[in-house]
Amino acid sequence: MSEVIIYTDGSSRGNPGPGGYGVVLMWNSVRKELSQGYRLTTNNRMELMAVIVALEALKRDGLQVKIFTDSQYVVNSVEKGWLWGWVKTGFKDKKNKDLWQRFIPAFKKHHVKFNWVKGHSTNPLNNRCDELATQAADSGNWLDDVGFDGE
Repeated sequence: MSEVIIYTDGSSRGNPGPGGYGVVLMWNSVRKELSQGYRLTTNNRMELMAVIVALEALKRDGLQVKIFTDSQYVVNSVEKGWLWGWVKTGFKDKKNKDLWQRFIPAFKKHHVKFNWVKGHSTNPLNNRCDELATQAADSGNWLDDVGFDGE
């Protein structure tokens, strides 16, 4: 079975401010784009939300997934194991607990490898995600980021 390739990005206009995420999912010849804007959020929340939404969009469990993101926050939290330490401490003094708790079951359904890419560079798929995220942030068609507590 071929692997799923996912590109993600998040954006916020102000930190906090209106924000959005953009996702490009690719599996064989299938390509799907996802985006959504939020009234008040942060960049890190949107970076993480993009990954969550992408993983939750996968219809089968146990897939090989490569995620490309320009978020060192997301990549390092998972690849360096920080997340699992936060779980052990109940996310004491950590932001975005609600999203990390949503991320974990989606992540555990698959075999996921994160890859960091330089943002706002020459990667056309990362740039497309940035376009989707910023368009969503600017759209005025926002949802409420229910878990955001104004930090």
